[in-house]
Amino acid sequence: MRLLLLFTLTYFTLQAATINVAVAANVSYAIEDLKKEFKKSHPDTKINVILGSSGKLTAQIKNGAPYMLFMSANMKYPEALYRDKIAITEPVVYAEGSLVMLSLKKQNFSGGLNLLLDEKIKTIAIANPKTAPYGMVSREALKNAKIYEKIKSKFVYGESISQTVAYTNTAADIGLIAKSALYSSKMSRYKKGVNWVEVNSKYYTPIEQGLVLLKDAKESLEAKAFYDFLQSKRAKKIFKDFGYIVK
Repeated sequence: MRLLLLFTLTYFTLQAATINVAVAANVSYAIEDLKKEFKKSHPDTKINVILGSSGKLTAQIKNGAPYMLFMSANMKYPEALYRDKIAITEPVVYAEGSLVMLSLKKQNFSGGLNLLLDEKIKTIAIANPKTAPYGMVSREALKNAKIYEKIKSKFVYGESISQTVAYTNTAADIGLIAKSALYSSKMSRYKKGVNWVEVNSKYYTPIEQGLVLLKDAKESLEAKAFYDFLQSKRAKKIFKDFGYIVK
């Protein structure tokens, strides 16, 4: 009986110290630094990260996936979860993202998005607008620039922004990706004005990225601690270091 009790207590202690966090793909480049910084003050807490497009992660959450926090690439999905009473906190903005054009080859970016009309640009990687917020704003930007219909036949769709980055690095001439991807060690060789440029923000709605605690976090002090940390000055510095706008 004593061994059974000890096993039970150990099991629940371990369970309590594990946080399942659903993370939008664009945050994949910053999440390891965020975890390391958090563990300085919470060394016994394990953070289990599940990466994906915000739309697909939302569908998983609605279908009962045992996630405790959701770091979305926009506010739309967290707001929907809050309305459905699946999220137990009102969505807050943890960072604001930026959209960039990236090419492995040197490009003349002086014309902005009109570069995509060039006949030498035969394939354009873009995140799926149905499930990825960065795909939504990419489509919005191209429509506002009045070039969407002219170039949509060139699109190669990634299911998430990280897959879109992979396509940009392998199968496409240019890609519309999250600026945060450029701050990973593998991408640091690409130079602003040579390989990439920011898309003029006037063409798209600000990419406010939303954070919520979910129902499975109701009894978790660790999840609440990580939720608070993501809004702290320590976390904001890391987001800023990865190209996000923080306020």
